[in-house]
Parts: sequence; structure tokens; C-alpha cells
Amino acid sequence: MKKKLSTLTLGYLLISSSLIFDLHAQRTGNIVEIFGRERVETTSEGVIIHEFTEGLALRNAMRPGMLTGMQDILFWQIATDRFQRPEAGKILSDNYNVLPQELVWEAIEVDTAGFFRGNLGRAYVYTEFDSPQDVIALLDATGHTRVFINGMPQEGDHYDYGHTLIPFHLKKGLNQFVYTYGRFGRVKSQIVITEKELQFSPRDMTLPSIIRGENDKKWGAIRVVNASERSREGLTITCTLETGETATYKTGSIMPMAVRKLNFKIPALTSPVKAQYLSATLVLTDSRNREIDRIEITINIHDSDRHHERTFISGIDGSVQYYSVAPSTSDAPNQAFVLSVHGASVEATNQARAYQQKDWAHIIAPTNRRPFGFNWEEWGRLDALEVLHDARRIFRTDTAQTYLTGHSMGGHGSWFLGATYPDKWAAVAPAAGYADIIGYRRTGTDSLIQANPHFGMIYRGALAGRTLDLARNYLQSGIYVLHGDADAVVPVEQARMMRGILGGFHNNFAYYEYPDGSHWYGDHSMDWPPLFDFLRQNTNPDAKDVCKIEFRTASPGVSASNNWLRINQQIRSYEHSTVKAHYQNDTIHLDTENIEHITVLLSLLQPEARPLIKIDGKHIIPTSADDVSLRLINGEWSVASLPPATEKTPERNGGFKLAFTNNVVLVYGTRGNREENRWYENKARYDAETFLYRGNGSIEVISDREFSPEKYKDRNVIIYGNANTNRAWRALLRNAPVQITSQGISIGDTYLESDRIGTYFVYPRPDSDIASVGVVAGTGIKGMKATYPNDYFSGITGFPDLLIFDVDWLKEGVDGIRVSGFFGNDWSVENGDFRF
Repeated sequence: MKKKLSTLTLGYLLISSSLIFDLHAQRTGNIVEIFGRERVETTSEGVIIHEFTEGLALRNAMRPGMLTGMQDILFWQIATDRFQRPEAGKILSDNYNVLPQELVWEAIEVDTAGFFRGNLGRAYVYTEFDSPQDVIALLDATGHTRVFINGMPQEGDHYDYGHTLIPFHLKKGLNQFVYTYGRFGRVKSQIVITEKELQFSPRDMTLPSIIRGENDKKWGAIRVVNASERSREGLTITCTLETGETATYKTGSIMPMAVRKLNFKIPALTSPVKAQYLSATLVLTDSRNREIDRIEITINIHDSDRHHERTFISGIDGSVQYYSVAPSTSDAPNQAFVLSVHGASVEATNQARAYQQKDWAHIIAPTNRRPFGFNWEEWGRLDALEVLHDARRIFRTDTAQTYLTGHSMGGHGSWFLGATYPDKWAAVAPAAGYADIIGYRRTGTDSLIQANPHFGMIYRGALAGRTLDLARNYLQSGIYVLHGDADAVVPVEQARMMRGILGGFHNNFAYYEYPDGSHWYGDHSMDWPPLFDFLRQNTNPDAKDVCKIEFRTASPGVSASNNWLRINQQIRSYEHSTVKAHYQNDTIHLDTENIEHITVLLSLLQPEARPLIKIDGKHIIPTSADDVSLRLINGEWSVASLPPATEKTPERNGGFKLAFTNNVVLVYGTRGNREENRWYENKARYDAETFLYRGNGSIEVISDREFSPEKYKDRNVIIYGNANTNRAWRALLRNAPVQITSQGISIGDTYLESDRIGTYFVYPRPDSDIASVGVVAGTGIKGMKATYPNDYFSGITGFPDLLIFDVDWLKEGVDGIRVSGFFGNDWSVENGDFRF
């Protein structure tokens, strides 16, 4: 690069050859002198030693995929050793196959607010820094989706939260930073040097309300920055309120060079406090009870009958999550439960406070794991279910009066959750919502499926989100549709489309267009009295009183049950399975499509006499009044036992995304060469960073040396590395039908010899009836780097059980996929459905 993007090299002139730079050991070192700064600015985590003010932009250079994530030509260059140091006016040496225009680097500068701006949608931004010394630093950047620091991918700050801090090795000499574009087309970046190897960060805490009159400890979580090259275990966090109460909790571990949100406990008040908030001191100590860091925080105090926040431990990753409550003004028992799901960028705290309290219902607002989260799909839907369970435990509501509503993205969440779990809701009330995100954003998937068979598999992997295909599931619930007729964000045509669909078969729905209503026209955009009147008029019958069921699901792993029916297995994974059932005159009639195994839950139906079952024309007489399971074998239905745990079941199923649940732990390999070990460690770290950012997560990350099946019993495990590079492979995957080495991949009887292919797949953990193993692995160095994207952390993308891809998929998208598909119900390749 002809023009240097940093003036800090002048700092070299100020450095004595005998100067030993170890900022972690010195608290008073002359940072101005070492780094050539005219002034020192600080953050709570350290000293800002450089703010990037000059850079280069490569505009219109990223290609968005549909259900597949981005196509990334610069990382393809990095992965294939073709990346060259950019210069202003330099044409990129490579291009996409279908992009006619040349890609040219252009010089850019920050504005007065310190942001790079100006047509940066689908752009890369490049900055560089000449460091006088090797040191561990923090990258404090915002506005980008990800950043490559000296070729290594790290999480960004797509939504401008200001949360992201990335510990990294600031090496002596040239350091290169490549940022991918974020939501708002702007990037700001600075380098911070910290004096502490381990410290609290005040950014992005998860805190409950302290509830007056409640005597249980509450969960909280705080980010801890590990700016060192060693993992930290045996940590304890003590929380002491200003009123003197104390709670101590042995918290989780942190991998090297990482930030993790760690859990702690907040003590209950022992005497009444009139204040609206309390200060508290958190103290972090090591295994020898030596203090490492402390921080002052503020915790809100609320009465239980006023708006407040509650926290719980998520079963997805063991993290602390919160939800907000607009409690009923009445203390009557068995009140209604209204689950209200928020829109994009909205915190649950604000969602709940948009509602006036009711005297007949508790209104509960889950988080979707973040204000943007997962569109209420994937981990967003799991968060909604976890909150539904936890809040019912606390408020003891009437299950017959459980309702679902939401605004904007939460309107979509209402349509999606209402169709996916139809037996849970007496009524569903979307406001300003869209039903299906593909239909809302763009169309054209049919042509892509026809053009590329692998896209068909990816589409199937995302099929659970095709809400319109599940529309007849709404028959079990009342539906109220609310939309402003002048909505410029989500056009009213979305609501009118759903009115037309419902009008073809539904006899219990109401529709209202608010005159001149924009996307948000005040709290009554969702706290609309006629909407709540409609909810209250509907009740959900007990399963024994349900005589007719029409149920469709994309996968039993997402949604398996509806009242007294449970779909256990499909004939073709992730294609729609449908059952139409009615119970009349001691006979259960079942008509099925794409179902291989189903259970009739007579224990819930509670028939007066042992019923006859007629399934697809076949008559079956149960031998007892117990639940009856039926399996389709060679086109004939017969009574069967439940599927064994070694097969696909609702509790353990594909596709690949579901591996990142069940208190998942990430295990990176250390048996490879230095480059492989460094890459897989960073890839696991990057995935944990992404789930922290997008899903408020706290995933445990360990090396294969630290893993043991006994210590991590019945937990999902993600293996980073292949059979040669990860020690955990033999214990968990030695009998899997897919085997990866540094030379190639075998899948069933097929062997792909190459040093440039990677894979993601999910497989049952052999020592557990409930846990799964996910794999992120490549063959050679190029194949390893082909696994860099983590678009599986999205509420939109589709991932089947297995993908095998060439490194060129980074540039060419689905055209670079070699194998895709689903294992059979016995988790075999032979009985599966694959495209080669």
C-alpha cells in the first residue's frame, strides 16, 4: 500500500532499543511515548491507543445469499492465499463468476463522528496499523458484521450495539483489518490496550429486577474479558448489595483471548427498601480466593405487581436470559397468560411497558435472545418456549387462557409461533406483522431450487420457517389481525394477504386496519382494546375435549405434538408432514402424509372405551388403553414401540443448527500442526462470539485436551477439527458414517479426496440418548478455512443434516457445495436423502 493508513509508525522514533514493553505488568507505562499518541483516551476496559481515521473501501463486493448467507470474495482470497495488500485505485485480482464490473479499492476517511460512511452497503472496509511491539490488545469496533484480523475471522457489531470487544494479538509490524458491512453502512474502529489480563466489562449486562417481598436469589450475567493466552477456570463472582446482603457463585470458565458472559447470583433483600434501585459490588476472585477485579453496578427494585424483569437459566447454553412482565393488577388465581413478542430492535423491557396492566391477565415479553435475535425462529422460538415455561411456573396461569401477540417482527413471531405450536394458544393476534420472511423480503426460491439441487436441500433445512405452508394449523386458534393502513415498513398488503388466506377456511378470525396508521402509531399499535377483548373471548380446550385435529410440521425436531397426537418420524426429513384426525363414535380416523411413525396419546384423549384406529384406510385395534405408537413399514401401518433413542426422534433430530442447543459445549482440536490448531481454536472462539452477540449466549469453549465424555455427559458437543486434529473425534464419532481426515472425506461408500473441502454435519452422540454432536471440519488448510462462515447462527438460513463444500463456496455460494442432505431415521447414509 503506497499510502500508509496510520501515522503511528512515527512512534518508533521514540522507542529506546532497551525498552521492554509489557503493559500487563506495568500500570504506569508511557503509552503516549510508545504508540506516538498526542493524547490518551480511555474506556472502562483500557486505554485507546489508536482510532482508525483512514482506510479503503471495496464497494458492492459482497453478494447476499438466500437462506445461505453471504458470498465473501475477500475471505476466499485469504483462504486460498490470494489476498494482496490493498491500495487506493487497485483492482481486485479476482471476481465473482457473475459480477461484470471490476472491484476497485477506494480511499475513504472518517467523518467528524469517527465513522467511515458513504455507500458502504455490501462493502468491505480495510484499515491497517503498524505496531512498534507485540502486545495483546482489544479491538473496539462497531457497525460491521465481522472483521478479519490478520486473516482470522472475529465477530462484529452488525447492529451498532457498542457491545463488541475482541482480544487479539497486535503483532509487531503490519496488522490488517478487513470489516464486512453491517446494518447501517458505517464502521468505526479503535484499538484499546488493557492493563488487566482478566476484567469485568460493564457493557451488555443481563440483570433482573429485585422484587420486593421475594426471598429467592436472582440470576445475573456480566461480560468478563480474558486478554491472556491461558484459559481461566475456578472463578467466583460475589455480589454484595449496598444494604449488606451477599451472594457468592462459582461461575464458568473462559477460553484464552475471549470474552464470555458469566453468571452470578444476586441476593434477596432481608429488609424492606423504598428506593427504586440499589448499587451493588461485584468481585471476581480466582480459585485461591484472590481478588482479580471488581465493579459497581446498579440493579432496579420493583414491586411484584408492577412492571418488572425476571431472569432464568437457559437450557440452550446455560446462559442467563431475561423476560419482562406486565403483571395483572388482580391477585385472583388462574389468570390468563399473554405472551407478547417484540419487534426488531425492541428490548423486552420496552415491549412490556407499552401495555397498560390488565386485571385478568399477566403479559409476558420474552427477548428472542436479543432485540433483533432470530426473528422468533430457531433459538428465538426456543427462548419463547423457555419463557412460557418459566413464567407459567411463577404465575400459575390458566393454560386454557394462553394467548400470543406481537408487533412488527413480533407480528411475524405471532404468525410463526402460532402456526408451529397450534395447541398452545387459545388465540393469536399479530400486529403490523408479516407471515413469512421470504415472502416479505424477496421471492424466486423455486427457480433456485430447480437450478441447483443443493439449494433444494438448503430450502428444506429452512422449511420450518415457511409459515404460509402451515396456515391450516391456525384452525385451532382464534386469529385477530391488526395493521395500520398507512404502514410503510411492513405494507398492509401482508395483512390483507393473510385475511384472504384465512377467509378461505377459518371461521374465527377478526381483521382491523387502523385508519391512517403508520407502522407505529402509539402504544395502541399493539395494546388495542378490541384485540384484547377478542383474546379474552377465546379459550383453549383440554386435549380430552378435542375431537378434530389438523396438524402440519416441517420437522418433529421443531414441532412434533398437537394435543393427543405426536409425530415421531418422517419418511423424508424436513419435508412437510401432515395428519388429519378426528375422533367420533369410539373410532380415531387418521389420514397422514410423509409420516413414518406416529403416537396416539390415549392418555390425553381419555376415551371412554378402547377406540378403533383407522389410519390411511388400515384398521388397528389397540390391545390396551395405553398410548399407541404406529409405524409405516413397506406401505403398511402396524402397532410398534416408540423409536429407540439411536434413531431420529423429536428429542434428537436434524438439521445441523439443532446441534447448538442442549447446554452445548464447543471443543476445538489441538492435534494438528500449529496453523490448524490456531485456526480451529479461533473458529470455536468466533462461533462463541457470534452467539454471544446475536443470541446473548454464553457457550463454554474448551480444547480437546480438556474434554471428557463423563464431565460433559448428555450435553451437545461441537467438534472443531477432523479425525486427525481433534482428540474427541474417536470417543464421539469413530462409528459415524461420515469420516474426515486431513486428506479427504468419506460419506458412506463415497470417498472425496481433496485438501480443500469442508463440512458441517450433525450426528447422535453415541454415549447419550439425548445429546448430539455437531462437526465443523475441513481437510487441508484450504478445506479448514472453507468452514469459516457461521451463517448457521441466523433465523433465516437453512442447513440440512450435512453439507460438504469446496473452498470455492466462499465465493460462489451453493455452486461450491459438493454433497448435501439428510440422514435416514437410523442416521445412516444408505437410508438418507442426499445430493452428490
